[in-house]
Amino acid sequence: MKKQYWCILLTYLLMQLSSTTGVNFLLSLGIGLNHPSIAEQIAISYWSLLSFTVALIIVLFLLRSEMNMRQRYNVHKITLWSISGLFMALAAQSLAIWVEVQFFGIEPGSQNTEMLIKLITKTPFFIIVVAIIGPILEEIIFRMIIFGTFVPKFGFFLSAIFSSVMFGAFHMEFQHIILYTSMGLVFSFLYVKTKQILVPIFAHVMMNTIVIIGQIGLF
Repeated sequence: MKKQYWCILLTYLLMQLSSTTGVNFLLSLGIGLNHPSIAEQIAISYWSLLSFTVALIIVLFLLRSEMNMRQRYNVHKITLWSISGLFMALAAQSLAIWVEVQFFGIEPGSQNTEMLIKLITKTPFFIIVVAIIGPILEEIIFRMIIFGTFVPKFGFFLSAIFSSVMFGAFHMEFQHIILYTSMGLVFSFLYVKTKQILVPIFAHVMMNTIVIIGQIGLF
């Protein structure tokens, strides 16, 4: 694995581990003082926006040389595959939910999603993290770096399943590992098929946005 990839993984891990310390720091500064009943939620939203944004800036900086080496983007191809990938991901998600219910008795619904929606209703700016910055970082980490590193040696399916299981593990929802794996397979396929990380990024961003809008009742 390339040296800058290790730095990116470390940046992402530190961002994830910084939550408790960062939230407590913001609370000590008086964030949410005017709304004591939801002060912690406000602090979580602010720290998430700050930490995710800083992590994204660092990641893009570390990838600057590779980004400069990319060929010119085919906008038509990226748009077509991104939209197609969105529907593929939604179909895979629906199938995974059916499998979880029918074969494992796992009820639909995600505590992680419910928590994120609650944060968005309290602090609407948090949608930037969930719908945009989060998916960008996740696709760079789990598809471009982890999947992209393993696929030449272990092939598509093993690499896609491994990276997707890790993707689910970082969401701390092991009961829905089939769901995360199904989406990971789709995003990995999009990356392999198009050789453009922008495609799974756009598909992931659109998917998260649709889920959020649906959850808060705008659909």
